[in-house]
Amino acid sequence: MGMTAMKPVLRRGNAADHDALGLLMHAAVHGPGSPYRAAQRQAWIAAPRSGPDWDARLSGQTIILAEQDDHPVGFMTLAPPDCVDFAFIHPDWQGCGLFRRLYQALEDHARETGIPALRVHASLQARPAFAAMGFAVTAQETVTIGDQSLARFAMEKSLPPRQRAD
Repeated sequence: MGMTAMKPVLRRGNAADHDALGLLMHAAVHGPGSPYRAAQRQAWIAAPRSGPDWDARLSGQTIILAEQDDHPVGFMTLAPPDCVDFAFIHPDWQGCGLFRRLYQALEDHARETGIPALRVHASLQARPAFAAMGFAVTAQETVTIGDQSLARFAMEKSLPPRQRAD
């Protein structure tokens, strides 16, 4: 059965998932098809994230996790007050609609909690996916890590209240 025939389960992530999310993020950044050069990807994330600093970074965030057979295959996080902080899909699961499912769950949560808009600093690879979800570029940015410069995009999306059906 191909990846597109399977449908990962979405759930809220928690502290027990943090190390697995670090591994997934590393796999996504270093996977095939990245618009960043190998040296840039190495500067961005040389090793899977884990430990107290990683736990602290994720602990205050809402995590939406996609699992297939109890293995994480994608995740997105919402950092207060309104920032999509992480959005990573395992390379084997890219291109099958999982980004859209994760994002929709995150947006639904944001709307339920009254967040009027979302913002993100999207990578070159993530920019088209966020644009497809209705985000607009507000600025192009360059992040320097060591001797490497990585392009990214500040993007925003308004979340007007949904119209209720009478």
